Amino acid sequence: MRAKDTPPSIRFSPLVGLDISCHHRGGDDVPEGGRVPARKKICVIDGQGGGIGATLIKYIQSRYPGQLEILALGTNAIATSQMMKAGANRGASGENAIIRTVSRSDLIVGPIAITWANAMLGEVTPRMAEAITSSRAPKILLPLSQEDITLVCIATEPLPHMVQQAVDVVIKQQLNMSGNPSDVPLKQQGKP
Repeated sequence: MRAKDTPPSIRFSPLVGLDISCHHRGGDDVPEGGRVPARKKICVIDGQGGGIGATLIKYIQSRYPGQLEILALGTNAIATSQMMKAGANRGASGENAIIRTVSRSDLIVGPIAITWANAMLGEVTPRMAEAITSSRAPKILLPLSQEDITLVCIATEPLPHMVQQAVDVVIKQQLNMSGNPSDVPLKQQGKP
């Protein structure tokens, strides 16, 4: 193999063979010493069709591109798939994935029903709800539910407005993000 035939991340060295360089997503801002600072981990949790989680992920990615590691955790594979298509960095489905991952996250985001046992037609198990509420990570919960529960003193807002407030205000505060968020409103991104 000749050096000019190799991709930029792999160079041929006649003395030691191949030199494989690692790259990270998120730009060329590697500090001196070569250590890449760890990105904050946000767990976006959703169930059923994954629409709320997908909307959250698209908006987070548009506001903080490459600055956060977004983990899509679905109560089922369809929800996870939709969130992955929306731009999550990694994803997993099911009870054990949620239980194991929320304890290692910096922030948890999703509809309020993820904290209720047996919510979402039974997709949220008691163990999932317990793990989410017991996690030390701050939680940002959107007051959306299909359950027979009424939350009082909550203003009824459309999903895009709730997502925008959650990302622009709460996530920024919780993660101490300095803001160079994109100025693209959610409505211009193809969402209602």
